[in-house]
Amino acid sequence: MPTTRSRTVLSCATALLLAPAAAASAQAPASMTIPGLGTLSFPTSTRSAPAESAFVRGVLLLHVFEYERALADFRDAQRLDPTMAMAYWGEAMTYNHGVWDEQDPAAARAALAGLAPSPAGREAKAATPRERGYLHAVDILYGDGPKARRDTLYSQAMAELLRANPGDDEARAFYALSLLGLSQGVRNVPTYLRAAAIAESVFARNPRHPGAAHYWIHGMDDPEHAAQALPAARALSGIAPGAGHAQHMTAHIFMALGMWNDVVRANINAMRVVNAGRKARGLPPTFCGHYNFWLEYGYLELGKTAEARRLLDGCERQAAPVSGVQRDPDNSALWSGIMMWSRYVIDTEDWRGSVTTWTPVIGDAPGPRANWEFTQSFAAAQRHDLPTATKARARFEQARAAFLAQLSKDSEPDPGDAELGKQLQVQSLELQAAVALAAARPDSDLAVALLRRATAVEDSMAYAFGPPQVDKPSHELLGEVLLGLHRYADATQQFRRALARTPGRVQASRGLERAEAGAGGRR
Repeated sequence: MPTTRSRTVLSCATALLLAPAAAASAQAPASMTIPGLGTLSFPTSTRSAPAESAFVRGVLLLHVFEYERALADFRDAQRLDPTMAMAYWGEAMTYNHGVWDEQDPAAARAALAGLAPSPAGREAKAATPRERGYLHAVDILYGDGPKARRDTLYSQAMAELLRANPGDDEARAFYALSLLGLSQGVRNVPTYLRAAAIAESVFARNPRHPGAAHYWIHGMDDPEHAAQALPAARALSGIAPGAGHAQHMTAHIFMALGMWNDVVRANINAMRVVNAGRKARGLPPTFCGHYNFWLEYGYLELGKTAEARRLLDGCERQAAPVSGVQRDPDNSALWSGIMMWSRYVIDTEDWRGSVTTWTPVIGDAPGPRANWEFTQSFAAAQRHDLPTATKARARFEQARAAFLAQLSKDSEPDPGDAELGKQLQVQSLELQAAVALAAARPDSDLAVALLRRATAVEDSMAYAFGPPQVDKPSHELLGEVLLGLHRYADATQQFRRALARTPGRVQASRGLERAEAGAGGRR
């Protein structure tokens, strides 16, 4: 990753987009505050104050990725003022989740058709050039052609909208978000840093803007840059206490810096908001999902295994079989449970405990199956149960092949699929190494060679925020193997490289201490 100083280095184009806003801010219209969600200024041509309030609430929710809640507010604004063009824009925007590489063009086009059947007809119903610019941009986003091209053209349209309206911080914030969506969910460091700088400029003028803090965090939630976004992480939970994602999002920076108490606190707060909403709908608390996975990981890093086990047990009870292609564990209680189970087994190193006996009904979904079989094989190898490790490794390879075959059927190439392929390749090499070491006559030379290949593949992966993308980070695993071979200097190097990618991770930190102590004893 490129090195930065105390602030992001801006391209000339980005600097031009940032500069005019300060001069224009004196003419900025009055802001609106929605309790629990933040403050912004987004005037529209509606004459209905209730419709404008519903619309602003929807935009605030958009900025913190509370898409279902935002959808309800934009539809409420349409009900209150059926002629409010921007309310239809807002509904369409709820179907684009650029950072997550998710989009529902059909639903978005249907929403826009509610205003008028064609882009020209929709722009004709916009009362101002500024509103026409927003509608023009969203029609490009959901126009014809591959998603990657539409994402690029949309971002260009948002840049044009901002140039035409330099005092519009909403155009500025949504332009920053469009940049984050350009790489289809895979981190592109220079582009992410541009987005962070733009978001930070909005935050400087409106420190109660949830999108400004949110996108600033997303642009810098990697170990090299996270410290620069600590002000945003400290602010966001207070800006939008009524949004679960805003509470969780602060943990992106805390985790990238190894601040485990803050990671736990952020995700406890997020789940408090989520479960309050579930209770209002007559639903029980949930123990699965993205926020609980991060919470479990924070507990494990703090050594709070009882709390981590409580979450895991709860999610196991809620898991249900799934089928077909599953890309995102957060969309499935079963896969979420398997992820949490894998994290618990590997990070506690409880290779023989009762937790390893959980046998969920996985069905024919190859993603969860590959995740499950990897950890079964790895744990068996650690306890030198070679028959179980070998059989589970074979099942992992079958699931891996089936998963990649299903992904290859996509009509459009997805950069995220390539990253997933690399992750599975790393895990395959790790299992080969683990089985080689579990054999009656361990082949340590083969294991080290396999793990060096694994580290090269993992190093080629784009950084992905959150708990380690590879369940057992390959540099950490290689360091442990080298430590067992008393190759302390080599082990020290591997643990340091592991900690560069996962700062503060207890397993790598503990390994580094042992390696450095061993190296010191050899002097």
